Amino acid sequence: MVSQFISVLALEVAIPLFTVIGLIVGGGVCFFVLKRFSKTQIGTAREDAARLKEDAAKLREDAAIEAKNLRKEALLEAKEEQHRLRAEFEEEKEKFKAEFEKETKERRSEIQKTETRIAQKEELLDKKEQQLDAKRETVEKLKQDILKKEADLGQIEAELNRANEKMIAELEKVAELTKQEAKDRLTEMLADEAKRDAANIVREIENNAKEEGMKRAKEIVGQAIQKCATEYASEITVSVVPLPNDELKGRIIGRVGRNIRALESATGVDLIIDDTPDVVTLSGFDPVRREIARITLEKLIADGRIHPARIEEMVERVKKDVESGIKETGESAAFEAGIFGLNPELVKLLGRLKYRTSYGQNVLKHSLEVASLAATMATELGADVKIAKRAGLLHDIGKAVDSTVEGTHIQIGVDLAKKYKESKDVVHCIAAHHGEIQAETIEAILVQAADAISGARPGARRESVENYVKRLEKLENIANSFNGVEQSYAIQAGREIRVIVKPNEVDDGTTVFLAKEIAHRLENELDYPGQIKVNVIRELRSVEYAK
Repeated sequence: MVSQFISVLALEVAIPLFTVIGLIVGGGVCFFVLKRFSKTQIGTAREDAARLKEDAAKLREDAAIEAKNLRKEALLEAKEEQHRLRAEFEEEKEKFKAEFEKETKERRSEIQKTETRIAQKEELLDKKEQQLDAKRETVEKLKQDILKKEADLGQIEAELNRANEKMIAELEKVAELTKQEAKDRLTEMLADEAKRDAANIVREIENNAKEEGMKRAKEIVGQAIQKCATEYASEITVSVVPLPNDELKGRIIGRVGRNIRALESATGVDLIIDDTPDVVTLSGFDPVRREIARITLEKLIADGRIHPARIEEMVERVKKDVESGIKETGESAAFEAGIFGLNPELVKLLGRLKYRTSYGQNVLKHSLEVASLAATMATELGADVKIAKRAGLLHDIGKAVDSTVEGTHIQIGVDLAKKYKESKDVVHCIAAHHGEIQAETIEAILVQAADAISGARPGARRESVENYVKRLEKLENIANSFNGVEQSYAIQAGREIRVIVKPNEVDDGTTVFLAKEIAHRLENELDYPGQIKVNVIRELRSVEYAK
């Protein structure tokens, strides 16, 4: 509508403007014609000019008429638009009014319902208040009755005390014992009887608990072990490299020993070349260096070129290959255990455990086994499976660098786990897996148990004969140090000790406490994988001969 008003206004302004422009142009044309043409032509030009004026006047009239028509049409459209907007406004007004009335009715209804509920609650509160008043009255009556009964009881108690004192005095006269002496004797008799009863109860409870606990534990451990299978023990601190013939020993040694010195210097491993035919022994406590030396020597033997420069070049190449292999091994172990998000440095340390052994057991395989056992038992017991599995995999991570870092593998592992942002629960499991600190979570206890199971299963570990004999002797010496022990025998490779006691000095009830004390001493003074069963035996034989 506004655009139409603008167009009408433009026409009204344009018509006079066009008229003025036409006059100016006509005058110019006339002047030009008058100046150029002859008088005859001037007359013709005047006639043309008159005709042009008439045409211009007609155009102006037509334009004025059209402008009036446009103005009328614009006014009509504006009025129609005004009527339409007014009608729409009335419709919206009616709708809003209807909605407002509807909302008002709904709110009034809700207010009425609320008022009704409040009234009902007030009635209930009045009833409850009446009931409370009645209960208060009842309580007051009860208080008065109780006070009266307490007074009666006080009188009865005083009478009983007097009667008791009188009876004690008469008993002292009859028994010729004072009250304290009789009390001491009775206490001794009751203490002995209580000890016997307590020992019997303890034995019965322990037997029942052991039966149920062993049954459940065997089920859980059996299920865990069924799901886990690893290889047996492997080499510890030496590697053997086979040679095609004994002539290669001289080439490995080199002129005045330069080749063997170069190899030992580059790898940090000792080469033992003795009379053993067709083998070279590599000795070193760092398993990664020993593996690098073994691979290097095998490649040098296959290549045939053995001299210091070639040795150094080959060692550097093998180091890169082994480092790459260590990373891949760590990633593979983490993937196999189902653990993700480990720090890359921890992954590398896991890979180094491939070359580390403990009592002949491969530490990486042992860690994977512990992770599997701990996760299986955590699933059965409803514990946190992720924490148990992660802590089981990382519990021996300190052994990856214990040959180069000061401290126990537990402390090193704790420091590494903290350094690489492992959770507090995982750090606690690592710190407690050998019992150096008290286990505070079920996951820590499960990692302890899984570590013991993995290390104690048949064929998992081996120890030297000397250490084995010393451990058995210490086991028997601890048992023999207790009073009343006649003899002890360590059996089942030190996993059980049978203690025979003197029947005249130790009774049946004391054997229970003796077994506990021996077990406690063994836990505090010995380091051993798995568990040791303490079996205390008391036997009384009566022999008589008929003559």
